[in-house]
Amino acid sequence: MAEGLDRARLDDAAAIEAADPGGMLRQVASSAAQIREAGALAAEAGVDAVAADGRPRAIVVTGMGGSAISGDVLAAICGVGCPIPITTVRGYRLPGWVGAADLVVAVSCSGGTEETLAVAAEAARRGCRLLFVGGAGSPLEDLALQSRGLFVPVRAAGQPRATLWGLTVPLLLAARALGLADVPGAVLESTAERLEDVAHRCRPSSEPFVNPAKRTALDLVGDVPLVWGSSPLAGAAAYRFCCQLNENAKYPGVFGELPEADHNQVVAFDGYFARASGGASGGADDPDDFFRDREADAEHGLHLVVLRDLDEHPQVRKRREVSVELARTRGVPVTELVAEGDHPLERIATLIAMADFVTVYLAITLGVDPTPVSAIQELKARIV
Repeated sequence: MAEGLDRARLDDAAAIEAADPGGMLRQVASSAAQIREAGALAAEAGVDAVAADGRPRAIVVTGMGGSAISGDVLAAICGVGCPIPITTVRGYRLPGWVGAADLVVAVSCSGGTEETLAVAAEAARRGCRLLFVGGAGSPLEDLALQSRGLFVPVRAAGQPRATLWGLTVPLLLAARALGLADVPGAVLESTAERLEDVAHRCRPSSEPFVNPAKRTALDLVGDVPLVWGSSPLAGAAAYRFCCQLNENAKYPGVFGELPEADHNQVVAFDGYFARASGGASGGADDPDDFFRDREADAEHGLHLVVLRDLDEHPQVRKRREVSVELARTRGVPVTELVAEGDHPLERIATLIAMADFVTVYLAITLGVDPTPVSAIQELKARIV
């Protein structure tokens, strides 16, 4: 594979393919197909049966890494008006308050994640209602059979983090059966179509000056991204963006959500990593900014990435606008990515899709193979 920073690498589709031997771009582009396939697999598994005993007191999603994001997406789609709490457990222990009145959803793409299996087993011992989503023929499926829990198989697109929609759609359909989410088949299909459109715009053969993901990746090189969501839905997408920066690009990122970020992270605009001398112009979303002399721009620092939801609280909208102004006047570049679509699922899916493509292109620009996660594998091997 290619090594080292090379901004010109994104100009050449063949060079992109050579720098992505694991096919992460193809995995990311499979999102639309995942939605359609996961809907069929969940229906075949009888996911609607979760509603047989009525609505649970709460839903607890347990998972790690890319699998756990499905719980965040579920909560975002059900929204702040959801009549029951939805929480995600990332760890080995089930909260003490969880019991037989609650639905525990264990999600593991491989079906062998030790933390998820530990929590799922504890939920079974407590007599919780159970839904398992993961790899067929895995320890998770075995646990489902032993505990008489409902199991929905997932066909991995490659890496677990690239199988987000295969893991998430069964949860959305379960929530639909429980009357917690309005996600008809037409919305699943419209979301798939929007994901296909994002994949087309972000395809490897598209030139950087018209490809929004390539352009954003080039703008982020060398900077420390602060990724802020302008709603709880966009906040979930911001967290996903930073996780993808870590795993795909092996790159740091700090996520936040408005209005909370305006009570802490905004102060970083006045700190060590701000470009105090940068002035108010030249932000990353300036149409002329793409043509600046990037090689000569050796000064690096913070870069504010705002994920804008179309459904924002009026006060949050004001905060977002002023936050962007504050960043620019302090020389902090700003990139704004706007959700697309009317339904919450369409909006979060388009934000996540764009983030996925951005982080893979950033990896390729940096000469980093986006697919492997060697540090995670080494860590697992050393703690056995």
